[in-house]
Order: sequence, then structure tokens, then C-alpha cells
Amino acid sequence: MSDVAGRTWAWARVGVLALLWGSTFLWIELALDALTPVQVTFSRCLLGSVTLLLACLGSGRRLPRGRATWGHIVVAAFFCNALPFAMFSLGQQTIDSGTAGVLNATTPLWSLLIGVVTGSERGLRPVRLGGLLLGFAGVVLIFAPWQTAGPVGWGALAVVAAAASYAVGFAYMGRNLVGKGFPTISLSAAQIVAATGLTALTLPAGGLTSIHIGPRTLVAVLVLGVVATGVTFHLTYRIIAAEGATNAATVGYLLPVVSVALGATVLGEGFTVRVAAGMLVVLVGVGLTRRRMPTPAALEETPATPAAPRT
Repeated sequence: MSDVAGRTWAWARVGVLALLWGSTFLWIELALDALTPVQVTFSRCLLGSVTLLLACLGSGRRLPRGRATWGHIVVAAFFCNALPFAMFSLGQQTIDSGTAGVLNATTPLWSLLIGVVTGSERGLRPVRLGGLLLGFAGVVLIFAPWQTAGPVGWGALAVVAAAASYAVGFAYMGRNLVGKGFPTISLSAAQIVAATGLTALTLPAGGLTSIHIGPRTLVAVLVLGVVATGVTFHLTYRIIAAEGATNAATVGYLLPVVSVALGATVLGEGFTVRVAAGMLVVLVGVGLTRRRMPTPAALEETPATPAAPRT
């Protein structure tokens, strides 16, 4: 594959992931009309695990083996799946889907901070750092905390905690699971299975109540579990394997564009010129964070995570 074709395919993966991941907040909002946060979290993990297990079976892959490997998988499942999924479901009880997507866009900043602390982001280029900061400025412009009191309280804090948890999960996956010889489809399937087991432990806390699911809720849950969880999580693993945890986290900057647009068109949530301007700033920031410098220094730069073969 040529360098140009490789970059085009990388951008295509990022675009598809942003669209699927950004729609997650809409499906959660719709599912919460009839289900409790625990039920939403468990159902998306269960459906996502079934989807990826079938993909594993269809591709002839096996789940990873070994106690140590599964120990890493369980830790990654907690930080990248079980905890953030639960926090989003809890948080969106009090904030709208667009705001949840905006707050989730802080993931790249948490990821960068983790990279700096762990030493995996040594030699960070100014243009990339500027892109991260510009992306955050776009998020702030969309959020506009100076206009109103904003969606403060436990709901907003829960979503911010989910964004930080994603960053921890991405870094852990990149350091302990990616590049160890396991196919990404096997890793993603195993991790969602582990997340299903972890979330099953929370069912007594509001997950065993009776429910009445209508057609709209059923569609929302199915899309949330199969597409926005199963397919999206596998794409996330592919990007971490190919480009590193920090680059995977920068996809989060595109989420406000998708989540706010869907919230406005489907749920009637607010959309203004300021929000549109913020989205444009976010897109420029993403472009800068993903810019590749064809210089010897860039070619010699140490990657954020070990490289892994594409599977």
C-alpha cells in the first residue's frame, strides 16, 4: 500500500469511527427513555460482545490465552469499557447528548497528559501540541461556559470521568495489549466479553427492574450494542494498533460535531452559529494533530506505542 493510500485509509477509518462513536450519545439518550443506566450499559456490552465473537468466529480467529494476558484484558475492559459506559449512561440522565459528546472530547487532553507523565510523548512536535490545544478551544467554544451556568453537577462530572477513563484505557491497551502478537479482532472481542462480565456484577443495582421496550428503544439498543459498541470498539483497537493511543484519542475531537448535529436534528437540542464555529475549529485542530511532517526528525520520532501488524 502506498504512503498516500495508507494516509487516505487512515483518515477513512478515523472518519467512520467518529461518525459511529459520535452517534453513541444519541442512542444512549433514546435507550434511557425506557431502560435504567445499568441496563443500558449491560445491554450494549452484551450485544457488542456477541457481535465481535461472531466476527472472530467468521474470521477464524481465537480469543487470547494466558492468565497474564487476560489480566491485562480485564483491566483494559474496566477503564475503556465498563466504567466509561456506565458513566455516560448515568451522566446523560441530566445532560443532553450533544453536551455529552462535547465533554467526551476532552479525552485527547487526558491522553496527552498521560503520555507526558509516562514518558511516551517525548519530543511532541509544536504543531501537534497546537492542534490539541486548538481542538480544546473549539470544544470550549461549543460548550460556552461563559454564557450560562452550564451543565454542572454530577452528570457532567460523570461524563468527564468517562473521558478520562477512556484515555487511561487507551494508554493501557497500547502499552500492554497492542503489538503483542494478538489479532485486533481477538483482543477487541475478549475485552468486550470481559466488560460484559464486569457490568453484569452491577445488575443488582438497578438492572433487574421490569422494563417495557417499544420499537424505538429496541432499535436504539440494537444499534448502540452492535454498531456503536461492537464495530466502533474494534475500529478503535485498529487505530491504536496502527497509530498509537494518543492518535486514537484525537478522534474524540470529532465527536462534538457528530453528537451536537444529531442532537439538534433528531432530538431538537440547541444548535447555533457559535456551535457551528466551534465545530470548524475542532476540525482544524484534528487536522493539525494528525499532520505528518516529512522530515528526518519526524521519521526518527519514537512512536507513542509499539507498532503492531494490521490484522
